[in-house]
Amino acid sequence: MKLIKNLCNNMHLRARLNEHRRALYRTAVAWSGDEMLADDLVQETLSRALANLHQLQDEARLRAWLFRILGNCWKEYLRRRREHLDVDGMELAGEECCPEGDAQVHDTVRRVRLAIQCLPVPQREVVTLVDLNEFSYAEVAEILDVPIGTVMSRLSRARKALLTLLQDDVMESPKVTRLRSVRR
Repeated sequence: MKLIKNLCNNMHLRARLNEHRRALYRTAVAWSGDEMLADDLVQETLSRALANLHQLQDEARLRAWLFRILGNCWKEYLRRRREHLDVDGMELAGEECCPEGDAQVHDTVRRVRLAIQCLPVPQREVVTLVDLNEFSYAEVAEILDVPIGTVMSRLSRARKALLTLLQDDVMESPKVTRLRSVRR
């Protein structure tokens, strides 16, 4: 009977793990700027989560636990690679999410993604966890294993940097030349 109960609980937790796959992927793409790398990071995250499911003490904390594993996978990747991300040749994830006819929305999404990629990694991590995934400051502090004050300062700096990057981008965009109407 105990075996059946454990099996049912594991199946339930596996289903819950799968529910978070999309949010993990979105975050991994935001951090890495690379869809294939994001797939690898999410796969590694879920693999580790399944292997260490017995360590999860409170099922209500599953989401934060998964994002902490993702953060650890990301940090390990950065340690192994020790290279800077190249945003010039980067493909943008989810380009198909915007309707083809809405070029302005598509352009805004593209500019925000590129601006996020320009942030230093610690700021990028915090801004995606707080603003995109709606984690609380305390949860982000736990996920990234940093003090809550560090989360707050990184988030503040990230938001200021994004504002500056996006404002500079608007200022540098080509000016529209207005044609005079000529009467004949």
